[in-house]
Amino acid sequence: MWKSAVSFPQFTINRNKIMSYQNISATVSDEDVAAIKAAVAVIQQKLPFLITLSATERKNLFKTGPNSLSFVQNAQQAAVNNPGILPASFNTVEFTSDVDLFTVMTSINTTVAQVASSIDDTRMAVGGEAMKEATQVYNYVKTAAATTPGLKPLADQLGQRFQKANAAQPAPAKASAKA
Repeated sequence: MWKSAVSFPQFTINRNKIMSYQNISATVSDEDVAAIKAAVAVIQQKLPFLITLSATERKNLFKTGPNSLSFVQNAQQAAVNNPGILPASFNTVEFTSDVDLFTVMTSINTTVAQVASSIDDTRMAVGGEAMKEATQVYNYVKTAAATTPGLKPLADQLGQRFQKANAAQPAPAKASAKA
C-alpha cells in the first residue's frame, strides 16, 4: 500500500502526483543573468530579419512546421531538377533561398523551443514552490496577528492577494425555487 509521500532518487510521489524534480534550490548570479541576456542579444543580432506576425497574418499563412520540412525540401528538389515544368515567372532561386532559410530556422527554433520550455517549466515549478511557501507565511502571519501587535496590517496586505482572486470569480448561480 502507498504511503502519502514516497521519495525516489528522481521522483517524488505525493498523493498520486508524480513530479520529476525535487525542490529546486539554485541561484543565478547577476553576471550570469547579464551573460544570458547578452547571448540572447547575439541571437537577435545574428537574425536581424526576424519579424512579428499579427494574428491575421498567422491565420492567412500556409502552416508549416517541422513535419512540413521534408515536403518543402522535396518540392524544392523537384523544382531544381525539373525546371522545364515550371512557368518562367517561378523564381527557383528565391524558392531555394526560402527553403534553405526555413530549414535553418526550423533547426534553430527546435533548439530555442527546448530551452524556452525548460526555462518556463523551471520558472513555473519554482514559482509554485515560492507561492506555497508564501501562503504558509501568510497563514502564520494571519494566526500571529491575533496575538502579536502590529501584524494585522501585514496580514491584511498579504490577504489582498486572495481577496482579488476571490473577487474575480463569479458568484455561484442560485437555484430557483419551485412552487
